[in-house]
Amino acid sequence: MPSTPSSSDNAFADDPSFAVSPSSRIDALDAARGVALFGVLAVNVVTAFRVSIFQQFLPNQYADAGTLDGVAERFVYFALDMKSFSLFSILFGLGLAMQFERFSRGGRPFYFLTRRLIALLVFGAMHVLLIWNGDILTEYALAGLMVLPLLRLNQASLAAVAIGLLTLYGVLAVFPALVPSPGPEALAEHIAQANAVYAHGSFTEVLRFSFREIELILPLHASVFPRTVALFVLGAWIWRSGLFQHAQDNAGAFAGLAAIGILMGVTLTPRTGDPFLQRLAPVIFAIGYGSLVVWIAQIEGARRVLAPFAAVGRMAFTNYILHSVVFGFIFFGYGFGLFGRIGAATALLLAAIVYAAQTLFSTIWLSRFRFGPLEWLWRSITYNSRQPMRIDSR
Repeated sequence: MPSTPSSSDNAFADDPSFAVSPSSRIDALDAARGVALFGVLAVNVVTAFRVSIFQQFLPNQYADAGTLDGVAERFVYFALDMKSFSLFSILFGLGLAMQFERFSRGGRPFYFLTRRLIALLVFGAMHVLLIWNGDILTEYALAGLMVLPLLRLNQASLAAVAIGLLTLYGVLAVFPALVPSPGPEALAEHIAQANAVYAHGSFTEVLRFSFREIELILPLHASVFPRTVALFVLGAWIWRSGLFQHAQDNAGAFAGLAAIGILMGVTLTPRTGDPFLQRLAPVIFAIGYGSLVVWIAQIEGARRVLAPFAAVGRMAFTNYILHSVVFGFIFFGYGFGLFGRIGAATALLLAAIVYAAQTLFSTIWLSRFRFGPLEWLWRSITYNSRQPMRIDSR
């Protein structure tokens, strides 16, 4: 993996003729995105595809700690839940800053980025309505549109805004939710309905119930939306800081951030009694995870370990949507109907198998094509021009 990057496949110039080839990508960032995507997949499969997403909010929701299912559930909660989403959000914000920098060379960064984010909003709406209501694309598009004006700020101002927004997100934990969630009895009733429809319903019945469920999911998005905006700004500041542009020279700094972030995350995560720490601990954990990946990418002999993750990360959009398609078929009634019928350990194993298959698929695909299928479509919409797809295209 090259340690001195120039772009990512999500960073475009102002005109297609300036498009950066995949060979000049920042592979460490692709690998970090791939690692984050595995965490997102594992969390979604264990907590949202296998059972109702609302089951985690009921008392005594975990299996016995002495069982494999109990171990799997606690692993997902402690090591992945919220941490993976936080890392994914930081990387998205970092990508926005990279794109803004490159588009600025042509003088129209807001035009192209607005097109790009509106396209993502449309993709997200289609994902919600036609595939799965656990979508994050819509939230990312809306948060990205809010963050766009902030990309004009200098490095110091971005840091101040990021710190302020993260502090606000932590403080909001002690106040009543902006959008109240239903009580335990209403949730229990809804979960019973979900168990019946998702496990046995036809494709149309699943979609109808999924659409009605959005009203209950909105409070979940409202609670994390301030964090998403804050982490986008944090990611933009990280890119603006220059750490990644000189990753080899900053290898020691990444090693230190990895150690501090992971140790602090391990220390703070169990302290769920403090709502402020409960909200910020996953962010600290995520910074540790991301720094660890980038540090490993600077070690010559270890880079090959990250190659499968980097391939998935280069096609993160395509692979994310494939998760919904594959696991919808595995768990919902129009497919194998395993919803509510398997434990967390089996679900986690399924996630690992599907992810391994995606590393192979992504590696083979990218040996022939410049972008993943949805990445290519997204890029073409951004430019309003059909982009070259095959590696040998001119």
